[in-house]
Amino acid sequence: MSIYRNAVWFVKGLQEYTKSGYEAAAKHFAPADLEVDLSGRSYMITGANSGIGKAAAKEIAQRGGTVHMICRNKDRAEAAKGEVVEQSKNDNVHVHIVDMSSARQVWEFALNFSQNNTIHVLINNACCMIDPRALTEEGLEKNFATNILGTYILTTALIPALKKVEDPRVVTVSSGGMLTQKLNADDLQFEKGTFDSVMVYAQNKRQQVILSERWASQHKEIHFSSMHPGWVDTPGVRTSMPSFHAKMQSKMRTEAMGADTVVWLAASAAPPKQPSGLFFQDRKAVGTHLPLASSRSTPQEEEKLLAALDEIALKFKP
Repeated sequence: MSIYRNAVWFVKGLQEYTKSGYEAAAKHFAPADLEVDLSGRSYMITGANSGIGKAAAKEIAQRGGTVHMICRNKDRAEAAKGEVVEQSKNDNVHVHIVDMSSARQVWEFALNFSQNNTIHVLINNACCMIDPRALTEEGLEKNFATNILGTYILTTALIPALKKVEDPRVVTVSSGGMLTQKLNADDLQFEKGTFDSVMVYAQNKRQQVILSERWASQHKEIHFSSMHPGWVDTPGVRTSMPSFHAKMQSKMRTEAMGADTVVWLAASAAPPKQPSGLFFQDRKAVGTHLPLASSRSTPQEEEKLLAALDEIALKFKP
């Protein structure tokens, strides 16, 4: 089944996820959707010092939004902030040094932030694809810790603050790669079988889409969405998938193209008119399963995922 899914996905990707796929989709965008003034609204972006995160930070800052950049490396974060401020002429850009793979750090930051600041939109963008399998200092598998647990804790901890503002939103940058995966709630930290970082990443991205759907059903006051940015030429892809990058480089999207739907979901008045919890690609809600792919999970499997995340997250709560 996974051979079938991968083949169908790759053909779909060549049509839709490339630069030409974006250009075809963009012909149908409503330009007015992003003619917005975001003054007085506060946006938190994880993994904001490069790639899609930095591109989104620039677009939001240019429209007057207050931007909180969540980054792991102080020097790279300050350099990225300088770029964002210079290009946007907006000084309301703030750096917070947080390692998203550290459950304790994420809890402490989120609880402290929500006591002292307002947040209107959370953009869960930070991710990694680490190979071979490795553990964090807290004993967690690194991809799971960053892509899933960090995202889960940050979102959960900020939900009370989001509920206090008008038009709150949570946007999670997932990946079309998740279409190749069915949820496996029995081995969240990939302790069994062969470790394949591309599969692990795709499984994490499937889990993010499920989390977004579940949060949407639990927290009606907040608009949740997840999205696929397409195949984007980012530092992360160059490092983690060098052979894919070498093969596809000429067809890959720019970082700004990858960030377009993120910014649209975070800033435009159009997305909240659609149901919460949907998965988007190029400003359109799209399906979360390939045809005949047997990738749907049961409510029981999804409950198992949430219960496991809750249990692990609470171990690290201060």
